[in-house]
Amino acid sequence: MGTEKKLRSRDWFGKTGKDGFIYRTFMKIHGYPSDEFDGKPVIGICNTWSELTPCNAHLRELAEAVKKGVWEAGGFPLEFPVMSLGETLIRPTAMLYRNLASMDTEESIRANPIDGVVLLCGCDKTTPSLVMGACSVDIPTIVVSGGPMLTGKFQGRDIATSDVWRFAAEHKMGKISDEELKIAESGMCRSQGHCAVMGTASTMASMVESLGLSLPGNAAIPAADSRRKLLAHLSGRRIVDMVEEDLTPSKVLTRKAFLNAIKINAAIGGSTNFIIHLTAIARRMEVELELDDFDKHGSNIPLLANLMPSGDHFMEDFYYAGGLPVIINELSEYLDPDVLTVNGKSLTENNKDAVCYDRDVIASAKEPFQENSGTTVVRGNLCPDGAVIKPSAASPHLMQHRGKAVVFESIEDYKERIDDPDLEVDETSILVLKYVGPKGYPGMPEVGNMTLPKKMLEKGVEDMVRISDGRMSGTAYGTAFLHVSPESYAGGNLALVQNGDIIEVDVKNRRLHLDVSEEELEKRRQKWSPPPHDFHRGYVSLYIEHVEQSHLGADLDFLTGKSGSIVKRESH
Repeated sequence: MGTEKKLRSRDWFGKTGKDGFIYRTFMKIHGYPSDEFDGKPVIGICNTWSELTPCNAHLRELAEAVKKGVWEAGGFPLEFPVMSLGETLIRPTAMLYRNLASMDTEESIRANPIDGVVLLCGCDKTTPSLVMGACSVDIPTIVVSGGPMLTGKFQGRDIATSDVWRFAAEHKMGKISDEELKIAESGMCRSQGHCAVMGTASTMASMVESLGLSLPGNAAIPAADSRRKLLAHLSGRRIVDMVEEDLTPSKVLTRKAFLNAIKINAAIGGSTNFIIHLTAIARRMEVELELDDFDKHGSNIPLLANLMPSGDHFMEDFYYAGGLPVIINELSEYLDPDVLTVNGKSLTENNKDAVCYDRDVIASAKEPFQENSGTTVVRGNLCPDGAVIKPSAASPHLMQHRGKAVVFESIEDYKERIDDPDLEVDETSILVLKYVGPKGYPGMPEVGNMTLPKKMLEKGVEDMVRISDGRMSGTAYGTAFLHVSPESYAGGNLALVQNGDIIEVDVKNRRLHLDVSEEELEKRRQKWSPPPHDFHRGYVSLYIEHVEQSHLGADLDFLTGKSGSIVKRESH
């Protein structure tokens, strides 16, 4: 192959004497013949399969498809597990463990005889954690997403995860019975795969395709569709060539690639969680990317995808309409054409012939569903380092608003009081939730789209302004200002908000202002101290001490930057 001198794996399997004997003989437990160790590139298949991560429950099958491609191309595939983060089950939030899973990925790749790696991911945090870890090592890397599940069905209509919040509100109001809720529960997740809407998992699958880390078409192929296996097979072939070409993430993930991804995410109405994860990846790659870049480069992009939660359709429909390649093709005038992808071609070249088959699902850039989309970054004394809102998921009449704060000091306080008939709240109020940021919760959970008070739902109110230092599920919707930075636990002004304080929101002018004087805020600060917590050991304690604020990507401060693939000491 002409790559023997470059292969990392030769430092293991190419050795003579005792060390080489040990490395090879134990691998031969699997029944591999000797010629597999004679200079073939070793391809690691990094798998987040787990029965505790239902969205990724089919990744063993995808791994087999990848292996076929690797064998065909002359590589030597070896599958290995890393920590899997199941958003649906893990407590207190999968985001708490994203950085831990990235460490697992990074160290597993570096410590083993791997020349190139295929990342198998699906559920929300599995994608950024694997990409972050692989970027820190910076060997040839390709991503294969698990794909969305088939669209759910309930009482003759299509449903998906975004409907959970609607069902919850209707159930609270007595509009849907316990039995109907169970029927909906059984009909929502009809197949393998992640959420069927443009939630965070679909956003992350779109992100890796937009960045050029996957083959074209990766984002939307349903998990149950045989073409998902085909993409995995072809990715297995391609990673062998990438090792030959020494095509590493640092050659793909330039600032131009990140800016392209921001624009594409805006066009699909992607999750606000995209901001935190893309920022963390950029900081691993040592690429300059700031919070304001998401507003500057994304807020003037037309909304082209009519997908829940911002629109009407589902990821299955998106794929049949042409998928992300159509979006990229429609955005050609907005994108940098010279960005390299893992197949060796540019992003625009890969998608220049993409055809749309349903304009009700994917609009043209000339006739978009909405002129400007993306994420808006707001600032003010409530969030000097920024906060974000997703206008396409919010209510236009609340984009400029003044109201009295209804404050919840914790998520437990919120759950205890939100439906209290004596809660002093009306439709003009602004719900404020504290201590759900990276350090405060800890882990920054997806609770920023607080369910409205029952008394407001009974009045027919469907949306209210909500502010927190937490996140919002990509499957959710509402006028929610999220990722307030600095967070309340770190002493941000959010911690000082009191019931009845007037808050002004003005999305057009990028403003989020607490109408309280600096003198009064200083008085309150003198009396403030962060609430005590009982996390004093292990990873969680380490996380609280070292996690950065949301506008920096909420990574651990000692993980930013690249560490490389060199292992300086041997095991024998």
